[in-house]
Amino acid sequence: MNTSRALFKASSISKAASILDNPLAGGVSRSFKVLTIGAGTGGISVTATLANKLGKGEVGVIEPSQEHYQQPLWTLVGAGIKPFSSSVRKMSDIIPERATWIKSGAVSVDPEAKRVTLANGETVSYEYLVIASGLENNLDQISGLPQALGKDGVCSNYDPNSVLLTPKFLNEFKGGEALFTMPASPIKCPGAPQKIAYLAEEKFRDNGVRDNSNVSYYSGIGKIFGIEKYANSLWEVANKRNINVNLLHDLVAIDGAKKEASFKVLDGSNEIVKKKYDFIHVTPKMSPHQYLRSSGKKLANDAGYVTVDSQTMQHVVYNNIYAIGDCSSAPTSKTAAAAVVEAFVVKSNLYDRILGRKNSSQLTYNGYTSCPLFTSKNSTIMAEFSGYTGSPIESLFYNQAKESKLSYWIVADLVPEIYWKLHVKGLWNGPSEFKPLTNPFNNN
Repeated sequence: MNTSRALFKASSISKAASILDNPLAGGVSRSFKVLTIGAGTGGISVTATLANKLGKGEVGVIEPSQEHYQQPLWTLVGAGIKPFSSSVRKMSDIIPERATWIKSGAVSVDPEAKRVTLANGETVSYEYLVIASGLENNLDQISGLPQALGKDGVCSNYDPNSVLLTPKFLNEFKGGEALFTMPASPIKCPGAPQKIAYLAEEKFRDNGVRDNSNVSYYSGIGKIFGIEKYANSLWEVANKRNINVNLLHDLVAIDGAKKEASFKVLDGSNEIVKKKYDFIHVTPKMSPHQYLRSSGKKLANDAGYVTVDSQTMQHVVYNNIYAIGDCSSAPTSKTAAAAVVEAFVVKSNLYDRILGRKNSSQLTYNGYTSCPLFTSKNSTIMAEFSGYTGSPIESLFYNQAKESKLSYWIVADLVPEIYWKLHVKGLWNGPSEFKPLTNPFNNN
Protein backbone atom coordinates (compact mmCIF):
# COMPACT_ATOMS: atom_id res chain seq x y z
CA MET A 1 0.00 0.00 0.00
CA ASN A 2 1.19 3.55 -0.75
CA THR A 3 2.66 4.85 2.51
CA SER A 4 0.94 8.25 2.37
CA ARG A 5 -2.42 6.56 1.81
CA ALA A 6 -1.83 4.40 4.84
CA LEU A 7 -0.96 7.44 6.92
CA PHE A 8 -4.33 9.03 6.28
CA LYS A 9 -6.51 5.94 6.00
CA ALA A 10 -7.71 6.13 9.60
CA SER A 11 -10.27 8.87 8.96
CA SER A 12 -11.99 6.82 6.24
CA ILE A 13 -12.17 3.77 8.51
CA SER A 14 -13.61 5.96 11.26
CA LYS A 15 -16.36 7.26 8.97
CA ALA A 16 -17.32 3.75 7.88
CA ALA A 17 -17.37 2.53 11.46
CA SER A 18 -19.62 5.40 12.50
CA ILE A 19 -22.33 4.24 10.10
CA LEU A 20 -22.28 0.75 11.59
CA ASP A 21 -22.21 2.07 15.15
CA ASN A 22 -25.09 4.52 14.69
CA PRO A 23 -28.52 2.94 15.11
CA LEU A 24 -30.20 6.07 13.77
CA ALA A 25 -28.39 6.20 10.44
CA GLY A 26 -30.61 6.65 7.45
CA GLY A 27 -32.34 9.96 8.04
CA VAL A 28 -34.02 9.68 11.45
CA SER A 29 -33.62 13.00 13.24
CA ARG A 30 -32.57 13.71 16.80
CA SER A 31 -32.78 17.06 18.55
CA PHE A 32 -30.63 18.74 21.20
CA LYS A 33 -30.66 21.93 23.19
CA VAL A 34 -26.95 22.34 22.36
CA LEU A 35 -25.17 20.59 19.51
CA THR A 36 -21.39 20.74 19.15
CA ILE A 37 -19.57 19.86 15.95
CA GLY A 38 -16.16 18.55 16.94
CA ALA A 39 -14.77 17.10 20.17
CA GLY A 40 -11.27 18.51 19.96
CA THR A 41 -9.76 20.95 22.44
CA GLY A 42 -12.50 23.57 22.19
CA GLY A 43 -15.45 21.32 21.50
CA ILE A 44 -14.82 18.92 24.37
CA SER A 45 -14.65 21.79 26.86
CA VAL A 46 -18.01 23.21 25.79
CA THR A 47 -19.57 19.75 25.61
CA ALA A 48 -18.36 18.64 29.04
CA THR A 49 -19.41 21.79 30.88
CA LEU A 50 -22.85 22.15 29.30
CA ALA A 51 -23.67 18.44 29.43
CA ASN A 52 -22.90 18.36 33.13
CA LYS A 53 -24.97 21.48 33.79
CA LEU A 54 -27.95 20.79 31.51
CA GLY A 55 -28.22 17.05 32.10
CA LYS A 56 -28.44 13.91 30.00
CA GLY A 57 -29.98 14.19 26.55
CA GLU A 58 -29.60 17.96 26.24
CA VAL A 59 -26.16 18.11 24.61
CA GLY A 60 -25.01 16.23 21.51
CA VAL A 61 -21.53 16.18 20.02
CA ILE A 62 -20.77 15.24 16.42
CA GLU A 63 -17.37 13.55 16.24
CA PRO A 64 -16.37 10.68 13.89
CA SER A 65 -12.91 10.13 15.38
CA GLN A 66 -12.26 7.28 17.78
CA GLU A 67 -9.29 9.03 19.43
CA HIS A 68 -8.79 12.38 21.13
CA TYR A 69 -5.36 13.97 20.83
CA GLN A 70 -3.50 16.60 22.79
CA GLN A 71 -1.78 17.79 19.64
CA PRO A 72 0.63 20.34 21.19
CA LEU A 73 2.61 17.36 22.49
CA TRP A 74 3.33 16.14 18.96
CA THR A 75 6.38 18.38 18.64
CA LEU A 76 7.92 16.54 21.59
CA VAL A 77 6.74 13.20 20.20
CA GLY A 78 8.39 14.04 16.88
CA ALA A 79 11.61 14.96 18.63
CA GLY A 80 11.63 11.64 20.49
CA ILE A 81 11.21 13.33 23.88
CA LYS A 82 7.68 12.17 24.73
CA PRO A 83 5.92 8.89 23.85
CA PHE A 84 2.98 9.11 21.49
CA SER A 85 0.82 7.43 24.13
CA SER A 86 1.03 10.56 26.29
CA SER A 87 -0.86 12.52 23.62
CA VAL A 88 -3.85 10.25 22.99
CA ARG A 89 -6.91 8.88 24.76
CA LYS A 90 -9.88 6.88 23.50
CA MET A 91 -12.71 9.20 22.52
CA SER A 92 -15.10 6.94 24.43
CA ASP A 93 -13.17 7.79 27.61
CA ILE A 94 -13.30 11.53 26.88
CA ILE A 95 -16.92 12.15 25.83
CA PRO A 96 -18.81 13.01 29.04
CA GLU A 97 -21.40 10.51 30.22
CA ARG A 98 -24.25 13.02 30.05
CA ALA A 99 -23.50 13.98 26.45
CA THR A 100 -24.73 12.06 23.39
CA TRP A 101 -21.86 11.07 21.11
CA ILE A 102 -22.87 11.11 17.44
CA LYS A 103 -20.23 9.03 15.66
CA SER A 104 -20.42 10.54 12.21
CA GLY A 105 -19.12 13.62 10.44
CA ALA A 106 -21.00 16.77 9.46
CA VAL A 107 -21.57 17.28 5.73
CA SER A 108 -23.79 20.37 5.82
CA VAL A 109 -25.41 22.87 8.15
CA ASP A 110 -28.78 24.50 7.46
CA PRO A 111 -28.87 27.50 9.80
CA GLU A 112 -32.44 28.47 8.87
CA ALA A 113 -33.81 25.01 9.62
CA LYS A 114 -31.43 24.62 12.59
CA ARG A 115 -30.17 21.21 11.56
CA VAL A 116 -26.99 19.41 10.60
CA THR A 117 -26.81 16.64 8.01
CA LEU A 118 -24.34 13.85 8.72
CA ALA A 119 -22.24 11.58 6.53
CA ASN A 120 -24.45 8.63 7.47
CA GLY A 121 -27.60 10.37 6.18
CA GLU A 122 -29.02 11.36 9.54
CA THR A 123 -30.13 14.91 10.26
CA VAL A 124 -29.73 16.35 13.74
CA SER A 125 -31.56 19.46 14.87
CA TYR A 126 -30.47 21.94 17.50
CA GLU A 127 -31.52 25.01 19.41
CA TYR A 128 -27.93 26.23 19.76
CA LEU A 129 -24.96 25.15 17.65
CA VAL A 130 -21.27 25.36 18.57
CA ILE A 131 -18.92 24.73 15.64
CA ALA A 132 -15.51 23.49 16.77
CA SER A 133 -14.39 21.20 13.96
CA GLY A 134 -10.87 22.57 13.57
CA LEU A 135 -8.82 22.39 10.39
CA GLU A 136 -7.92 19.58 8.02
CA ASN A 137 -4.59 18.91 6.34
CA ASN A 138 -4.56 19.43 2.57
CA LEU A 139 -1.59 17.35 1.45
CA ASP A 140 -2.40 17.63 -2.23
CA GLN A 141 -1.94 21.40 -2.21
CA ILE A 142 1.81 20.73 -2.19
CA SER A 143 2.63 18.87 -5.38
CA GLY A 144 4.18 15.47 -4.74
CA LEU A 145 3.69 15.53 -0.97
CA PRO A 146 1.05 12.76 -0.81
CA GLN A 147 3.43 10.44 -2.67
CA ALA A 148 6.57 11.44 -0.74
CA LEU A 149 5.26 11.62 2.82
CA GLY A 150 6.60 8.85 5.01
CA LYS A 151 9.49 7.99 2.69
CA ASP A 152 13.17 8.91 2.54
CA GLY A 153 13.16 11.49 5.32
CA VAL A 154 9.86 13.24 4.48
CA CYS A 155 7.69 13.63 7.58
CA SER A 156 5.20 15.88 9.37
CA ASN A 157 4.27 16.30 13.02
CA TYR A 158 0.78 17.41 12.01
CA ASP A 159 -0.63 13.89 11.63
CA PRO A 160 -0.93 11.16 14.28
CA ASN A 161 0.63 8.55 11.99
CA SER A 162 3.32 10.65 10.35
CA VAL A 163 4.54 12.08 13.66
CA LEU A 164 5.75 8.59 14.58
CA LEU A 165 8.16 8.70 11.64
CA THR A 166 9.77 12.01 12.60
CA PRO A 167 12.01 10.63 15.40
CA LYS A 168 12.92 7.66 13.20
CA PHE A 169 14.03 9.88 10.33
CA LEU A 170 15.86 12.27 12.69
CA ASN A 171 17.86 9.40 14.16
CA GLU A 172 18.63 8.03 10.69
CA PHE A 173 19.94 11.42 9.51
CA LYS A 174 23.70 11.17 9.02
CA GLY A 175 24.29 14.72 7.82
CA GLY A 176 23.48 16.85 4.80
CA GLU A 177 20.50 19.14 4.27
CA ALA A 178 17.72 19.25 6.87
CA LEU A 179 14.75 21.45 5.91
CA PHE A 180 11.76 22.61 7.95
CA THR A 181 8.83 24.36 6.29
CA MET A 182 5.89 26.58 7.16
CA PRO A 183 3.24 27.60 4.59
CA ALA A 184 2.10 31.14 3.85
CA SER A 185 -1.53 30.28 4.61
CA PRO A 186 -3.03 30.00 8.13
CA ILE A 187 -2.26 26.85 10.11
CA LYS A 188 -2.89 25.59 13.60
CA CYS A 189 -0.08 26.03 16.12
CA PRO A 190 2.01 28.33 13.91
CA GLY A 191 5.07 27.99 16.14
CA ALA A 192 5.34 24.23 15.65
CA PRO A 193 7.11 24.34 12.25
CA GLN A 194 10.13 26.12 13.74
CA LYS A 195 10.28 24.52 17.18
CA ILE A 196 10.85 21.09 15.64
CA ALA A 197 13.78 22.72 13.81
CA TYR A 198 15.35 23.76 17.13
CA LEU A 199 14.82 20.33 18.68
CA ALA A 200 16.16 18.57 15.58
CA GLU A 201 19.27 20.75 15.54
CA GLU A 202 19.89 19.78 19.15
CA LYS A 203 19.43 16.09 18.30
CA PHE A 204 21.91 16.38 15.43
CA ARG A 205 24.46 17.74 17.92
CA ASP A 206 23.70 14.93 20.35
CA ASN A 207 24.09 12.39 17.53
CA GLY A 208 27.41 13.87 16.39
CA VAL A 209 26.25 14.84 12.88
CA ARG A 210 25.75 18.60 13.29
CA ASP A 211 29.15 19.62 11.91
CA ASN A 212 28.36 18.12 8.50
CA SER A 213 24.75 19.34 8.41
CA ASN A 214 22.89 22.41 7.23
CA VAL A 215 19.68 23.20 9.11
CA SER A 216 17.29 25.52 7.27
CA TYR A 217 13.86 26.90 8.13
CA TYR A 218 11.68 28.04 5.22
CA SER A 219 8.61 30.13 6.04
CA GLY A 220 6.01 31.48 3.66
CA ILE A 221 5.38 34.52 5.86
CA GLY A 222 7.57 37.59 6.24
CA LYS A 223 8.47 37.29 9.92
CA ILE A 224 10.05 34.60 12.06
CA PHE A 225 7.22 35.26 14.54
CA GLY A 226 4.36 37.72 14.53
CA ILE A 227 5.05 39.39 17.88
CA GLU A 228 8.26 41.43 17.96
CA LYS A 229 9.16 40.68 21.59
CA TYR A 230 9.35 36.95 20.89
CA ALA A 231 10.63 37.32 17.34
CA ASN A 232 13.75 39.09 18.61
CA SER A 233 14.50 36.19 20.96
CA LEU A 234 13.89 33.61 18.24
CA TRP A 235 16.30 35.38 15.90
CA GLU A 236 18.91 35.16 18.66
CA VAL A 237 18.30 31.42 19.01
CA ALA A 238 18.45 30.80 15.26
CA ASN A 239 21.62 32.85 14.80
CA LYS A 240 23.34 31.29 17.83
CA ARG A 241 22.52 27.80 16.57
CA ASN A 242 23.45 28.57 12.94
CA ILE A 243 19.96 27.78 11.64
CA ASN A 244 19.33 29.37 8.25
CA VAL A 245 16.04 31.29 8.22
CA ASN A 246 14.46 31.91 4.81
CA LEU A 247 11.33 34.06 4.93
CA LEU A 248 8.72 34.46 2.18
CA HIS A 249 9.59 30.99 0.85
CA ASP A 250 6.44 28.88 0.45
CA LEU A 251 6.84 25.15 -0.24
CA VAL A 252 4.93 24.29 -3.42
CA ALA A 253 6.34 20.91 -4.48
CA ILE A 254 8.37 17.91 -3.38
CA ASP A 255 10.09 15.55 -5.80
CA GLY A 256 10.62 12.40 -3.77
CA ALA A 257 12.70 10.69 -6.44
CA LYS A 258 15.15 13.59 -6.66
CA LYS A 259 14.84 14.47 -2.94
CA GLU A 260 14.22 18.05 -3.98
CA ALA A 261 11.89 20.71 -2.53
CA SER A 262 10.58 23.66 -4.55
CA PHE A 263 9.72 26.98 -2.93
CA LYS A 264 7.89 29.95 -4.40
CA VAL A 265 9.49 33.23 -3.32
CA LEU A 266 6.67 35.55 -2.24
CA ASP A 267 8.51 38.85 -2.75
CA GLY A 268 6.59 39.68 -5.91
CA SER A 269 8.99 37.85 -8.19
CA ASN A 270 7.29 34.43 -7.81
CA GLU A 271 10.69 32.88 -8.41
CA ILE A 272 10.89 29.12 -7.83
CA VAL A 273 13.86 28.07 -5.71
CA LYS A 274 14.80 24.39 -5.61
CA LYS A 275 16.62 22.86 -2.66
CA LYS A 276 17.98 19.35 -2.14
CA TYR A 277 17.14 17.65 1.13
CA ASP A 278 18.21 14.62 3.13
CA PHE A 279 15.53 15.25 5.74
CA ILE A 280 12.48 17.49 5.47
CA HIS A 281 9.74 18.22 7.98
CA VAL A 282 6.72 19.56 6.11
CA THR A 283 3.88 21.59 7.54
CA PRO A 284 0.96 20.98 5.16
CA LYS A 285 -1.45 23.64 4.02
CA MET A 286 -4.69 23.56 5.99
CA SER A 287 -8.29 24.70 5.72
CA PRO A 288 -11.64 24.36 7.46
CA HIS A 289 -13.54 21.21 6.57
CA GLN A 290 -15.48 20.86 3.34
CA TYR A 291 -18.92 21.32 4.91
CA LEU A 292 -17.87 24.85 5.89
CA ARG A 293 -16.02 25.67 2.67
CA SER A 294 -19.12 24.71 0.67
CA SER A 295 -21.64 26.47 2.91
CA GLY A 296 -22.20 29.23 0.36
CA LYS A 297 -21.34 32.08 2.71
CA LYS A 298 -24.27 31.20 4.94
CA LEU A 299 -21.86 30.39 7.71
CA ALA A 300 -18.36 31.13 6.56
CA ASN A 301 -16.15 33.50 4.61
CA ASP A 302 -14.55 32.70 1.27
CA ALA A 303 -11.83 30.61 2.93
CA GLY A 304 -14.35 28.58 4.95
CA TYR A 305 -13.82 30.14 8.37
CA VAL A 306 -17.03 30.63 10.37
CA THR A 307 -17.75 34.35 10.54
CA VAL A 308 -18.06 35.34 14.18
CA ASP A 309 -17.96 38.41 16.35
CA SER A 310 -14.36 38.40 17.54
CA GLN A 311 -15.28 39.19 21.15
CA THR A 312 -18.25 36.87 21.72
CA MET A 313 -17.47 34.16 19.12
CA GLN A 314 -21.15 34.41 18.15
CA HIS A 315 -22.08 34.20 14.48
CA VAL A 316 -22.52 37.59 12.84
CA VAL A 317 -25.90 36.61 11.31
CA TYR A 318 -27.27 33.60 13.22
CA ASN A 319 -27.21 34.44 16.91
CA ASN A 320 -27.83 30.84 17.98
CA ILE A 321 -24.58 29.70 16.36
CA TYR A 322 -21.08 30.03 17.82
CA ALA A 323 -17.67 28.95 16.56
CA ILE A 324 -14.47 28.41 18.51
CA GLY A 325 -10.96 27.25 17.82
CA ASP A 326 -9.18 26.92 14.51
CA CYS A 327 -12.30 27.04 12.29
CA SER A 328 -13.48 30.49 13.43
CA SER A 329 -12.71 33.78 11.70
CA ALA A 330 -11.37 35.34 14.92
CA PRO A 331 -8.10 37.05 13.89
CA THR A 332 -5.79 35.44 16.42
CA SER A 333 -3.20 32.65 16.27
CA LYS A 334 -4.88 29.27 16.02
CA THR A 335 -3.66 27.46 19.13
CA ALA A 336 -5.05 25.13 21.78
CA ALA A 337 -4.64 27.93 24.32
CA ALA A 338 -6.87 30.21 22.26
CA ALA A 339 -9.50 27.48 21.92
CA VAL A 340 -9.54 26.98 25.71
CA VAL A 341 -10.35 30.63 26.42
CA GLU A 342 -12.79 30.95 23.53
CA ALA A 343 -14.62 27.88 24.85
CA PHE A 344 -14.83 29.45 28.31
CA VAL A 345 -16.40 32.60 26.89
CA VAL A 346 -18.92 30.69 24.79
CA LYS A 347 -20.01 28.11 27.35
CA SER A 348 -20.38 30.75 30.07
CA ASN A 349 -22.44 33.12 27.94
CA LEU A 350 -24.48 30.34 26.37
CA TYR A 351 -25.39 28.80 29.73
CA ASP A 352 -26.58 32.18 31.02
CA ARG A 353 -28.60 32.61 27.83
CA ILE A 354 -30.23 29.19 28.16
CA LEU A 355 -31.21 29.97 31.74
CA GLY A 356 -32.61 33.36 30.73
CA ARG A 357 -30.16 35.37 32.79
CA LYS A 358 -30.64 38.61 30.90
CA ASN A 359 -28.89 40.75 33.51
CA SER A 360 -25.69 38.71 33.55
CA SER A 361 -22.63 40.50 32.25
CA GLN A 362 -21.42 38.83 29.06
CA LEU A 363 -17.86 37.55 28.93
CA THR A 364 -15.73 38.71 26.02
CA TYR A 365 -12.64 37.24 24.38
CA ASN A 366 -9.60 39.50 24.07
CA GLY A 367 -7.70 37.48 21.48
CA TYR A 368 -5.57 35.65 24.06
CA THR A 369 -3.38 32.94 22.62
CA SER A 370 -0.20 31.15 23.60
CA CYS A 371 2.54 29.59 21.54
CA PRO A 372 5.19 27.85 23.64
CA LEU A 373 8.32 27.55 21.50
CA PHE A 374 10.56 24.67 22.53
CA THR A 375 14.16 25.64 21.83
CA SER A 376 15.79 22.56 23.39
CA LYS A 377 14.85 19.51 25.42
CA ASN A 378 14.88 21.65 28.57
CA SER A 379 14.08 25.22 27.47
CA THR A 380 11.10 27.09 26.08
CA ILE A 381 10.21 30.62 25.01
CA MET A 382 6.65 31.01 26.28
CA ALA A 383 4.88 33.41 23.92
CA GLU A 384 1.56 34.61 25.36
CA PHE A 385 -0.20 37.51 23.70
CA SER A 386 -3.36 38.93 22.20
CA GLY A 387 -3.71 38.13 18.55
CA TYR A 388 -5.97 41.17 18.27
CA THR A 389 -3.57 43.79 19.61
CA GLY A 390 -0.19 42.08 19.35
CA SER A 391 0.47 42.90 23.00
CA PRO A 392 1.99 40.30 25.35
CA ILE A 393 -0.38 38.87 27.99
CA GLU A 394 2.05 36.88 30.09
CA SER A 395 0.94 34.66 32.95
CA LEU A 396 4.28 34.36 34.74
CA PHE A 397 6.37 36.77 36.78
CA TYR A 398 9.47 36.66 34.56
CA ASN A 399 10.24 37.70 30.99
CA GLN A 400 8.74 34.85 28.96
CA ALA A 401 10.67 35.86 25.85
CA LYS A 402 13.77 34.39 27.47
CA GLU A 403 14.56 30.69 27.19
CA SER A 404 13.47 29.09 30.45
CA LYS A 405 13.63 25.67 32.08
CA LEU A 406 10.55 26.50 34.15
CA SER A 407 8.58 27.37 31.02
CA TYR A 408 9.64 24.05 29.51
CA TRP A 409 8.47 22.10 32.57
CA ILE A 410 5.13 23.93 32.59
CA VAL A 411 4.43 23.19 28.93
CA ALA A 412 5.94 19.71 28.64
CA ASP A 413 4.83 18.26 31.96
CA LEU A 414 2.29 20.39 33.84
CA VAL A 415 0.01 21.43 30.99
CA PRO A 416 -0.61 17.83 29.79
CA GLU A 417 -1.63 16.90 33.34
CA ILE A 418 -4.02 19.86 33.45
CA TYR A 419 -5.36 18.93 30.03
CA TRP A 420 -6.20 15.30 30.80
CA LYS A 421 -7.31 15.76 34.41
CA LEU A 422 -9.19 19.07 34.16
CA HIS A 423 -9.63 20.45 30.66
CA VAL A 424 -11.40 17.52 28.99
CA LYS A 425 -13.85 17.54 31.91
CA GLY A 426 -14.64 21.22 31.35
CA LEU A 427 -12.80 22.28 34.49
CA TRP A 428 -9.95 24.36 32.99
CA ASN A 429 -10.60 27.79 31.51
CA GLY A 430 -7.08 29.08 30.96
CA PRO A 431 -4.44 30.67 33.19
CA SER A 432 -6.02 34.10 33.72
CA GLU A 433 -7.66 33.27 37.05
CA PHE A 434 -4.25 32.34 38.48
CA LYS A 435 -2.43 35.38 37.10
CA PRO A 436 -2.77 37.42 40.35
CA LEU A 437 -0.61 34.73 41.96
CA THR A 438 1.76 33.83 39.13
CA ASN A 439 2.29 37.37 37.79
CA PRO A 440 1.11 39.72 40.57
CA PHE A 441 2.75 42.82 39.11
CA ASN A 442 1.50 42.12 35.58
CA ASN A 443 4.99 42.05 34.10
CA ASN A 444 4.89 41.79 30.31
